[in-house]
Amino acid sequence: MDRQEKPTRTGLVCPDVRGKLSSHDIDARQAEFEGLAGAIRLDIAFSEVVKVREIRPATYMGAGHVEALAERVKAEHIELLLVDAALSPIQQRNLERETGTKVLDRTALILEIFGERAATREGVLQVELAHLNYQKGRLVRSWTHLERQRGSGGMGFMGGPGETQIESDRRQISDRIALLEARLDKVKKTRAQQRSQRTRAQIPVVALVGYTNAGKSSLFNRLTGAGVFAEDLLFATLDTTVRKIELPHGREVMLSDTVGFVADLPHDLVAAFRATLEEVTDADIILHVRDIANPDHAAQAQDVLTVLEELGVSSEVTPIIEVWNKIDLLDEPGLVLAAATPVGKVLATLPLSAHTGQGVDQLLLQIETSLGEQSRTYHVHVPHTAGSDIGWLHNHAEVISRDEPTEKGSDFVVRVDPRHRSAFLERFNGRIATSEI
Repeated sequence: MDRQEKPTRTGLVCPDVRGKLSSHDIDARQAEFEGLAGAIRLDIAFSEVVKVREIRPATYMGAGHVEALAERVKAEHIELLLVDAALSPIQQRNLERETGTKVLDRTALILEIFGERAATREGVLQVELAHLNYQKGRLVRSWTHLERQRGSGGMGFMGGPGETQIESDRRQISDRIALLEARLDKVKKTRAQQRSQRTRAQIPVVALVGYTNAGKSSLFNRLTGAGVFAEDLLFATLDTTVRKIELPHGREVMLSDTVGFVADLPHDLVAAFRATLEEVTDADIILHVRDIANPDHAAQAQDVLTVLEELGVSSEVTPIIEVWNKIDLLDEPGLVLAAATPVGKVLATLPLSAHTGQGVDQLLLQIETSLGEQSRTYHVHVPHTAGSDIGWLHNHAEVISRDEPTEKGSDFVVRVDPRHRSAFLERFNGRIATSEI
């Protein structure tokens, strides 16, 4: 006897708002929304674009569209309506009332996907925090993975019986948020210690970023031999994975795979995953992986840069290499690559296929070259009386060689990365004999 629950019968609505600027055309937005809905177990009954002349405060779209949706919901036995927009609590409540079915907006759908994908304890905490921040100001609760985990008891997100229950829910949510933030603060401190250890070991960090489903995890697996989950799914990876790899001439780097970005990524998610994404903010080089076979890749790349800016990452400080992935899927690679242009300031662009391995060797060489170009080698003198300076060099620079100590002290040859260069020059001012790039 098959006891497996049937997928929720779902309708998708993609509002096309007149005058609303977007770098993604409506066809690309609809395809992506269908991909988001397909990332969890839903039975997609229909997907339609709705022209919206102006956003209505009560229902987002016009009365005629809402009435037509209500008829279709009833005729096709729709259990869930997904709307590709950020709905206010009032809009969500009114749409549910008018259509007679559950309604979720884009933010709630992405949160739901993250809820199903989170695998580690940290990921679960981050997703729950984002969920609760989203729910906090809503009288109309959404269908969520948290509700399914709790069952019918506890603080249900389907709506309380009255104002007293709602206020009780809000108080419980606030208490839970405070607890989660405290736990994630411990995670943040642990990650900071790990990064500090890598800094002392002088192992550069290379972070993979990119739009969801651009192939970051596939490239990570290709470079490291790791078995990170990599499927043709949006948000296949939520939990950051870090592995050590060796570059062609023996230098070691830490490669970090991160959560994928998406257009209009909910702010609560960016905030909740900030501890994880700090792997990106502290990176020596960022590999921005682009799905060059996706017609919408330029707009996707711009969305990635927007999130990086929100995290405080600047290409002026952290070099970015654009990796044009999935060239094996191109019918005419030459034409597509010739027409493609980098988005923002980049150090280099490099076409490859994580699937076939084409171009991967060139990428490793480019990483090695870029690291070498950033680092500078200095000859510095340290007198015997400045023993703490020797410790500083070992903790913040790569000591290449040290001459035999003399009466005056020791001479070192050190390689200094950009992030420590200003501190090095200030500390050893007047004792640097020569420097060379």
